[in-house]
Amino acid sequence: MSSALGKNCYISDMTITPQLLASGHGWSVHDVICRAGPNDRPFEERHNSVCIAAVTRGTFQYRTIHGTMTLAPGALLLGNEGAYFECGHAHGVGDRCISFHFAPDYFEDIIAAVPGARRAAFSVPRVPPSTSLLPLIAAAEAARSDGLELEEISLRLAGSTAATLAPSTTTATTPSRRDEQRISEALRRIEAKAHEPISLIALARGAAMSPFHFLRTFRSVVGMTPHQFVLGARLRRAAVRLRQSDESVSAIAYEAGFNDLSTFNRRFRRIMGIAPIAYRRAGFGHWIDGYPTAT
Repeated sequence: MSSALGKNCYISDMTITPQLLASGHGWSVHDVICRAGPNDRPFEERHNSVCIAAVTRGTFQYRTIHGTMTLAPGALLLGNEGAYFECGHAHGVGDRCISFHFAPDYFEDIIAAVPGARRAAFSVPRVPPSTSLLPLIAAAEAARSDGLELEEISLRLAGSTAATLAPSTTTATTPSRRDEQRISEALRRIEAKAHEPISLIALARGAAMSPFHFLRTFRSVVGMTPHQFVLGARLRRAAVRLRQSDESVSAIAYEAGFNDLSTFNRRFRRIMGIAPIAYRRAGFGHWIDGYPTAT
């Protein structure tokens, strides 16, 4: 397979529009729109990396050595590095996928941290739609412009896929004192530099843990993911600045670590329940358990 799902699946490259959303060491995410239909002949293609592609629109037929399946929105297309496949649209025109790609060794590190998972290679062509995967797929669709969140989602999706396919599961273990110490140190690093770009891989490397093990342990210890913690830290700082200074909202947003004002406004309203300007004017004065309360 090429760097984007189905990039060369069809006779005409004009049927495919791939867009790189985010990438890092060992992983990448693409938004892939396909306009092929019954008149476009599919031919054999090859995966160049481990692939998990979430179907978000349309249907198509996916044929691999493990069988042929019709993929619908909510399903996950699975592909092993080096494996051959075909995609076809015998019954309709077009589809859209968010395609996650992993280097084999990076994917193996993820699998090694999943309880019950025994192998890194997929033995089935898909995971059918399920309610357990809906939150992750929806999060991926909503996070198209957020590289940090997509990095986190890629790890969670790979881990969830492996856990779904595992022949058995085991009870989650309690984090060790050493792991708690590592996560505590990571929290302090985030707090000290929450306004700067923070890579999950860099945090995991600093904790001497694999990215997936770090993500899972962080969530177990803290009660939220690293991305959620970073977002909360930035919003808290922005909220304080809104009340303590006369700086413009845009200046405060950039100082807090947000790349653009629209993203800041949207997330501030979603988390705080009020727009930044309205928050500044409403007279919020102090905090209880990390949340603002009116004076």
